[in-house]
Amino acid sequence: MTGRVVVVVGASSGIGLAAAVAFAARDDDLVLVSRSAGALDAAEAACRDAGSGAVDVLVEDVRDPAAADRIVARTLDRHGRVDVVVHTATVMGYGTVETMPAEVFTTVVDTAVHGTVHLSRAVLPVMRRQRAGTFIGVNSLLGSVTVPQMGAYAASKWGQRAVLRTLQQETRDEPGVHVCIVSPGSINTPIYYQAANYTGRSARPPWPVLSPERVGAAIVRLADRPRRHVSVAVGPGNPLVIAGFRLLPLLYDRLVGPLFRLAALTRKPAEPAAGNVHQPVPERERVHGHWPARS
Repeated sequence: MTGRVVVVVGASSGIGLAAAVAFAARDDDLVLVSRSAGALDAAEAACRDAGSGAVDVLVEDVRDPAAADRIVARTLDRHGRVDVVVHTATVMGYGTVETMPAEVFTTVVDTAVHGTVHLSRAVLPVMRRQRAGTFIGVNSLLGSVTVPQMGAYAASKWGQRAVLRTLQQETRDEPGVHVCIVSPGSINTPIYYQAANYTGRSARPPWPVLSPERVGAAIVRLADRPRRHVSVAVGPGNPLVIAGFRLLPLLYDRLVGPLFRLAALTRKPAEPAAGNVHQPVPERERVHGHWPARS
């Protein structure tokens, strides 16, 4: 399938940028959305180089419900329809629930949960009128498990998954409209290095680490063949971690803290910082993170 109108929210970095380039290679028309104007320029160039002839960019923050309305209105004005929406925008924070500043915790949750709500409320009525369309929410392994010192991100992704699953149920009356969920594990994107951090140590993606292009390819496959009632996992360890969390909670709780400190934190000290939670950091936005470089 080619020639679709695809909106990618969070398109300036990581999974969103990888997905945008993958759609561009299919000759789809793109609307790229991000908070980061400078990084969007680079994303636009990458998509044009990959083969997309029509690339629009919008600087918007989907935590604002009016922004979601503007995104959809601009897409309809330019293209006349919306075939696929991919919501990848997310921010992350490390730190215990007790020590993370309340405004950081709230913004992490708002970006995933309310961003999904605002975007779906703006675009699903359009897809209903079209009698066709696919809304793809990029969730996470942490939408199914919890990990100490990642409570904000887990809360954001559990909440987002609840919204997406509810939307799947509420769109059953329109067979041509699909709401899909992608749940990556550890992916080599810049999010780990841009996250808010209150642990005292710098962070890294835990092994096994996959490429963002692998998630981008999964997103394109879902757009081609939507799977309404399945969360598509991307990561070989996801099923094992989820099974341990659900079936062996005492063992899981005993192991998850030490394993997190070993696999997800480095020995390098880190000062408390809000990272890119409140404001983007354009110079750090790209497809790939630093892995496997040690820090």
